[in-house]
Amino acid sequence: MSAISRKVAVVGVALSDCGRLEGPTPYTLHAQAARRALADSGLDRSVVDGLASAGLGTLAPVEVADYLGLRPRWADSTSVGGATWEVMAAHAADAIAAGHADAVLLVYGSTARADIAAGRRTAGLDLGNRGPLQFEAPYGHTLIAKYAMAARRHMHEYGTTLEQLAAVAVQTRAHAAANPDAMYRSPITVDDVLGGPLIADPFTRLHCCVRGDGGCAVLLAAEEYVPDTAKAPVWVLGSGEYVSHAALSGWDDFTVSPAAVSGRLAFERAGLTPAEMDIAEIYDAFTYMTLVTLEDLGFCAKGEGGPFVEEGRIGPGGALPVNTDGGGLSACHPGMRGLFLLVEAVRQLRGEAGGHQVTAAGGGPPRLAVASGTGGWFCSSGTVVLGRD
Repeated sequence: MSAISRKVAVVGVALSDCGRLEGPTPYTLHAQAARRALADSGLDRSVVDGLASAGLGTLAPVEVADYLGLRPRWADSTSVGGATWEVMAAHAADAIAAGHADAVLLVYGSTARADIAAGRRTAGLDLGNRGPLQFEAPYGHTLIAKYAMAARRHMHEYGTTLEQLAAVAVQTRAHAAANPDAMYRSPITVDDVLGGPLIADPFTRLHCCVRGDGGCAVLLAAEEYVPDTAKAPVWVLGSGEYVSHAALSGWDDFTVSPAAVSGRLAFERAGLTPAEMDIAEIYDAFTYMTLVTLEDLGFCAKGEGGPFVEEGRIGPGGALPVNTDGGGLSACHPGMRGLFLLVEAVRQLRGEAGGHQVTAAGGGPPRLAVASGTGGWFCSSGTVVLGRD
């Protein structure tokens, strides 16, 4: 085991073109995001000796590295759904700290919306019917149905209301309204959410994430590279990951997500508490994900997520701004959105978020942020705590 121990910083972040795209391939979006992140860092591509990628090709990091013209000595292809990128960031930070790599590029791109529009794939996500899933497949269990069942259980257990879930969508859209890159910016009301077409009880359309195209990249580097970077560093302070179950029948409690473990580990390793966070970037494929993750990260007690999200607490100007770019519910969700959470958190901490920039108490940009991704049907979670000097 290496005795090397180095601090690790996020030194470059970028989005590719996002939204409704015609023409670019996923590889194009990977390259676009990677070039922009390197430019943002001010470092030369020659320093990149690690690559993390998932979701594209047969051998994701191999094919992406080849397309980008990189020959990494460290690679990661961990794939745990929406939590992938927070988990990969944790792995990359550990590798850099141990001296196994110096600078690791995390990169993602997807044309999920365009593929459906062009008939290259269907709207349904086929999760297969082998292994543990064979016992659920005969019942027609869709991915959204799994989340809907979990939301209904929370409503039954704790009295969470449809209006409280709708409040998540309303406040997330309010963040998106100030973000020119968000796909949907028009204000919505609780009534708009409740009155929409039913997708999977209790979720109407506005309870569910948008479908878009896009990509992004994050470059992490060892502390000795920081003096040569173009921007002030955002430090990786702590991280945690957790995998809880494969089939719903193996899930002990539908009202507890794996963020209950990954969040606790991340905060403990950072030596910080949820109360010290200025902002939170949370995976939000559905409104219930935001609510239950807030509970499990420790921002409120179990069962109190409904009251917590009411009255603008997580919206612009709220006590805890959440998903400040508009999240997957309004900004962009091309697939495994977890890397977008890290990009937005870093931009907020740098004070580079433009019209949707959060001002911390006392003025200035936020100082501390948490990004927490969820994968599968609450099967996996990765949480990363970030901070600036």
